[in-house]
Amino acid sequence: MKERLQKVMASAGVASRRQCEELILQGAVSVNGKVVDQLPAFADPAVDTITVSGRRLKQPERVYFLLHKPKNVISTSQDPKGRRSAVDLVPTSERVYCVGRLDADTTGLLILTNDAELTNLLTHPRYEVPKTYVAKVVGQVDERAIERLKKGIWLAEGKTETAAVKVLKGGRDESLIEITIRQGLNRQIRRMLARVGLDVRSLKRTRIGNLRIEGLGAGQYRLLTPAEVTALRRAAGSGTDDRPKRQPQKRANRVR
Repeated sequence: MKERLQKVMASAGVASRRQCEELILQGAVSVNGKVVDQLPAFADPAVDTITVSGRRLKQPERVYFLLHKPKNVISTSQDPKGRRSAVDLVPTSERVYCVGRLDADTTGLLILTNDAELTNLLTHPRYEVPKTYVAKVVGQVDERAIERLKKGIWLAEGKTETAAVKVLKGGRDESLIEITIRQGLNRQIRRMLARVGLDVRSLKRTRIGNLRIEGLGAGQYRLLTPAEVTALRRAAGSGTDDRPKRQPQKRANRVR
């Protein structure tokens, strides 16, 4: 599958996309023996021979991590405030990136990979892969608020799609709500809850597609199994939540 040349180069760890664009414009990049010095440019890393400054580009090994992101860890690779990034929590020599984002205050399941195709399948709105969150909110949740969340909430971008909502624990002072959505708007769950008058004390993503966070403490990670990666692709392709047979999981590792 052809991709933008600078993206292919960045995925292989050459440099940032902006720096890769500069290398292309400088005439330092060749595809199948022909110098490419104009943008846009495209290449298929699985088929084409790409060289940078005379050295053949080596395609990275595909890696897939499931991380339980702790609080105050960001989902971007760099932060002007100097906060720790999720990519710093998984030990790999490959250049990985987060599949979607969780804001710094939100914890839970985050996938990190260098597989651009899978990232697109899991984040593009058209594929509607379900994502489940558990929110701890102040006070009791009335039935009217639940029905509004289920039917959709008007936000700046428009009305949210229907959601699956369940009260896991109700109390006068505090309640737990499970919400499953198929969109990925910025801070969507927090904004939806705010619209129905609920103050969020904590928010955790517990599931993406068939993947669950159970068994991993905050700051822990594990590799995805081939069956799990295949199931994620199927879920995105069919819009359903396919579940493979349970397989033994590798021991979780804690990042300190």
